[in-house]
Amino acid sequence: MIALAERAAALLTALRRLTLVPLLLRTALFVLAFTTFLLVFPGWALAGGYGLLLVAVALLPALTPRRGWTATLVVLTVVGGWILATSWYDEPVVLWRLLTLAVLLYLHHSLTALAAVLPHDAVVPPEVVLRWLLRSLGVALAGAVAGILLLFLANLGGERTYFAAALLGLATAVGVAALLARLHRR
Repeated sequence: MIALAERAAALLTALRRLTLVPLLLRTALFVLAFTTFLLVFPGWALAGGYGLLLVAVALLPALTPRRGWTATLVVLTVVGGWILATSWYDEPVVLWRLLTLAVLLYLHHSLTALAAVLPHDAVVPPEVVLRWLLRSLGVALAGAVAGILLLFLANLGGERTYFAAALLGLATAVGVAALLARLHRR
């Protein structure tokens, strides 16, 4: 009973010390996760009991960003919902929806990493978060443009182009991995 009282007191102290930027980051994590759920799941799933479960899954990274499994659970829920919607419920695969999901998931991933390193009582200048967000948006949009270009190239020449696009995609992935490894060593 004493341990429960100590935890409650620690929670109240943490809530009193909460600052604006970490609170906004955690709110953005919830909004991004739930927006991806809105794009993926059919309306009836959100209106029923599944909606409460999805709200809980979206809240997990916002409440505990340092736990890696919470953000992974959001991604797995989105991927599972996408597969369910497109294969079971015959939702059409639309490019704008797919790119929006990819950008939102990347932003969620990136902001989860930032929220994980910021204590809940950190005083952070807004410029830091703005630069982080602009850099993340730049990466996400560059990936979206590259994906659209590869899709366009794949549709130019029939079956042979799919092989060339796959090789180009693989070369791009290897190049990005090499660049990240080089930057990590620096």
